[in-house]
Amino acid sequence: MYLSFIKRLFYEIFNFFFALILSTATGYAQQAEQTSSKKIHQLRIYEIFDHNKDAFHKRFNDHALRIMKSYNFHILGMWEAKTDDKTKFIYLLEWPDTQTMETSWNNFMADEEWKNIKRETGKTQGVMVGEIEDIRMNAVPYFPTSGLSNHFVRGNH
Repeated sequence: MYLSFIKRLFYEIFNFFFALILSTATGYAQQAEQTSSKKIHQLRIYEIFDHNKDAFHKRFNDHALRIMKSYNFHILGMWEAKTDDKTKFIYLLEWPDTQTMETSWNNFMADEEWKNIKRETGKTQGVMVGEIEDIRMNAVPYFPTSGLSNHFVRGNH
């Protein structure tokens, strides 16, 4: 009887740990799968020029933000940085998935109003953007990103 009790106890402990290990492994796999199919972040870095950077910022603020919003761009933040002899304009976007990001960018770049604005400002201000870096980032499964989802809200844009 004592041996039967020990066998049953061992069996229960084994089942408990097996279930715990299985649920942990399944949870991690699900988290990794959800991370890969969830939001992605996009870091855009533009080289801008000191002689017309005010015109660049005016165009971005007055036109690009409004048009981007119409294509569901979610900008989390914007910065300007000086590195070596270059000035950079940096902004961070959040997208629900890669397909939405690509569709939104294609629609924005094909927007007739945006193309006209770029053409007209180019005539009066010259080239406003040099090198562009586009970095697409997926969250790692072990770091929470919920704090990043407070979308940038700017006036009527």
